[in-house]
Amino acid sequence: MTEEEAFEKVYSRRTSAMGTSLADEPDRDLGFGDKVARETRLRFLNRDGSFNVQRKGLRATSLLNLYHYLLTMSWTNFLLLVLLLYFLSNVVFGFVYGLLGVGSLVDTSELPIENIFLRGFFFSVQTFATIGYGTIHPVGVVPNLLVTIESYYSLLANALITGLVFARFSRPEAKIIFSETVVIAPYRNITGLMFRLVNNRNNQLIELKAQVLYARFVEEDGNFVRRFDLLKLERDKVSFLPLAWTIVHPIDKDSPLYNRTEADLEKADAEILVILSAVDETFAQSVHTRTSYKISEIKFGYKFANLYNQTTNDEPITIDVRKLSEIEKV
Repeated sequence: MTEEEAFEKVYSRRTSAMGTSLADEPDRDLGFGDKVARETRLRFLNRDGSFNVQRKGLRATSLLNLYHYLLTMSWTNFLLLVLLLYFLSNVVFGFVYGLLGVGSLVDTSELPIENIFLRGFFFSVQTFATIGYGTIHPVGVVPNLLVTIESYYSLLANALITGLVFARFSRPEAKIIFSETVVIAPYRNITGLMFRLVNNRNNQLIELKAQVLYARFVEEDGNFVRRFDLLKLERDKVSFLPLAWTIVHPIDKDSPLYNRTEADLEKADAEILVILSAVDETFAQSVHTRTSYKISEIKFGYKFANLYNQTTNDEPITIDVRKLSEIEKV
């Protein structure tokens, strides 16, 4: 038994003995702190999962994590940065070769490059990439010493860039598409809060777990304070995600959303927070993602349109992901 499993076992026994659970803790702290929970009117989570809080006053050096920055930046920016590093490195070394004079680099080709700085740039490119055509070669101790320095620099640079490219490719990420809206629709003779999600990659996710929290403002002693509820789900985990998953919170008498109208949620500045974790089968590593829905993204009296395509008994079951967010009036 792992340490985490042992903790969960002890915790479940303790909560059972006390007759309570996480869902019974309306003021559960999510890590934002009491001041943020009481004062801010911004949504906690953006749709892309980023937080609407900032930390100021930290030293610039404490925020500088070059490796993390290079891993998390977009591929476009990463490739442009590598291109810029490659170009500037050759420009600098080419300029230094040019400063050594015409005699430092000899061009034995039929059409030699007359400009010494341009000749130095192309010689630097050949040295950096270990091409070595042989038509341009250094003459003298100082030029050869500079070639030695550039060879060592290019060895480190190529190794670091290769490692970063491999790390970016091998880092597992969850690419989950959430429905654009949450609907409150009929569900088993009552109503339920529902939203859908689908995997946006061809990889397989297993052991998916979902947490859905309901954040809202309540009035206590003349002051508005924010409270949180962990919503009980019809199914909070599934073993596989081959198609789509509709996550449902039954709105029964025990639900904090029971008898709440759209006006009530708007007055309470409600927000639905979603946290999803899973295991990427390809990498055998945990991945996670998160999002949230505000009152403008919660639709009353609607239901989701059918995702499934018509098939015969001899055809595989398919869904149309383009209909993930389509809703219909009940």
